[in-house]
Amino acid sequence: MTASDVVVVGGAGSVGSMYVEAFERAGDTVTVVDSAVNPDDDVLARDSRAARLLAVCDTVVLAVPQSVALAAVPHLDTVMQPDALLVDTLSVKNAMARAVERTTRSRPAIGINPLFAPSLGMDGRTTAVTVYRDGDAVQRLVDMLTRRGRVVLVSAEDHDRAVASTQALTHAAALAFGVAAARMGIDPALATALGPPPHVTLSALVARVSSGTPEVYFDVQHGNPFAADARAALREAVDVVDDACTRVDDFAAVMVEARSSLGDAAQEYGSHCAHLFDRGVQIRSDSKEQS
Repeated sequence: MTASDVVVVGGAGSVGSMYVEAFERAGDTVTVVDSAVNPDDDVLARDSRAARLLAVCDTVVLAVPQSVALAAVPHLDTVMQPDALLVDTLSVKNAMARAVERTTRSRPAIGINPLFAPSLGMDGRTTAVTVYRDGDAVQRLVDMLTRRGRVVLVSAEDHDRAVASTQALTHAAALAFGVAAARMGIDPALATALGPPPHVTLSALVARVSSGTPEVYFDVQHGNPFAADARAALREAVDVVDDACTRVDDFAAVMVEARSSLGDAAQEYGSHCAHLFDRGVQIRSDSKEQS
């Protein structure tokens, strides 16, 4: 396998750093370009350190917010070598697919979306992959990702529709739960002391999402053309639950509909939840014993 010269734009950030490590581990030579660290690393500047590096590398990885990535594509098309690979790590793919389609050079281009926080590491985890333009360099990257974890190939349209549910809806539900809990005014310490396993699990998810990078979670909501529909469905679903709270038969029907969203994996999810609950109770028990 031939080594490549890779430039990771935004390589000092959490996502960028993860891919710096991944390419280096694969034997590539990696250079970080990040204006947050070096003011001369502006990817849109013609006469800069970044421009000189981008002009000679084999692969450019855009580990930056969507607005920056989309603005960079037309410029990179004129700066990069014609056969150099363009990679984005965005959580939304439709806009990038259109941006790549508008470029004049038929360079290989691919979008990757790590469906996990970088702090968890790549090994054994899932990455969504959208191929904008195929080529040998694209396949090499897919092979590299496959060696580290699970790769799901998906079109830009299908990707964004799916993650509107799996990411935008999930994050919105977690944040909404946290906001509702805060506005109810219950002492968090008392809620923690009295919280049953479902509350503990949802609270853990709130802690995870609310402590993340705002720009990353914002892009999931703002940049995805299907995210607004997901949030609207969430609002409607709360009303459905509320309306069902007067008759047990209606409430039972809501539970059946909710379970239907899990398909054939319902039993597996149930077992996973039981494992989380068991582990969560153990953690809380240990912390009480130590206090």
